[in-house]
Amino acid sequence: MINTNENASNLTLVLGGTGKTGRRVVERLEARGVLVRVGSRSAEVPFEWQDPATWTPVLQDVASVYITYYPDLAVPGATDTIRSFVEQAVQSGVRHLVLLSGRGEEEAQRCECIVREAGVDWTILRASWFSQNFSEAFLRDLVLGGVVALPAGEVQEPFISADDIADVAVTVLTEPGHEGELYELTGPRLMSFAEAVGEIAKATGRDVSYVPISLEAFVSALIEQGVPTDFVSLLSYLFDKVLDGHNAYLTDGVQRVLGRAPRDFTVYAQATATSGAWKE
Repeated sequence: MINTNENASNLTLVLGGTGKTGRRVVERLEARGVLVRVGSRSAEVPFEWQDPATWTPVLQDVASVYITYYPDLAVPGATDTIRSFVEQAVQSGVRHLVLLSGRGEEEAQRCECIVREAGVDWTILRASWFSQNFSEAFLRDLVLGGVVALPAGEVQEPFISADDIADVAVTVLTEPGHEGELYELTGPRLMSFAEAVGEIAKATGRDVSYVPISLEAFVSALIEQGVPTDFVSLLSYLFDKVLDGHNAYLTDGVQRVLGRAPRDFTVYAQATATSGAWKE
């Protein structure tokens, strides 16, 4: 249930509550009967990262917060914003902070330190590349266009489903024993982008191919398409500094929290194809 009753004293605030992981977390918390407040611009109690005036109302009567930062913890200014928000959250009476972080990002790790040093219970979820980036983000257009041209070469990544991240987040938000823990979340196997695109092509029956290109060509294409400069900078950073192979290893974070293996990319591709997400 999404509760806006300001007399409630045990609300869980889900920031980015309409995003890839946030909306899944909201759905699962509601199913458990948890009092939830959605943190988004369009919510009944609106929230915007860049408008601190919205923070006080959305934090009222909140006991725990699932923190996702848009567009990414690696963008300039994110660290200062996270620090200010965390300080206000603690002052407002929040008792548990759960941060969705990124693997291999120095900036994200600085934000992790802020949460860990806040003086309240905390849990860090450090996730690998989302499988859903192929269906719920900019890569979807490339899939529909039949050519996924990216500067990732043959680098392997342990793609993880946003559904697994949401399952983990809900567990640590609602069950004891996860305070003070950092969980690295990956899928069950390493895959190159070519292999991932191949799985999508097989699941959809579409002619979709992966083409490795240079970072320079990728950035030029984004600029030509009118992609905002700050988003171009973020994607350039992610492909140049994060998707460089140093994250090409598996972890047992999902197993430790949920007692089961994470979903395989093939399962994601088949389910997404069946849902019609890759139909124009």
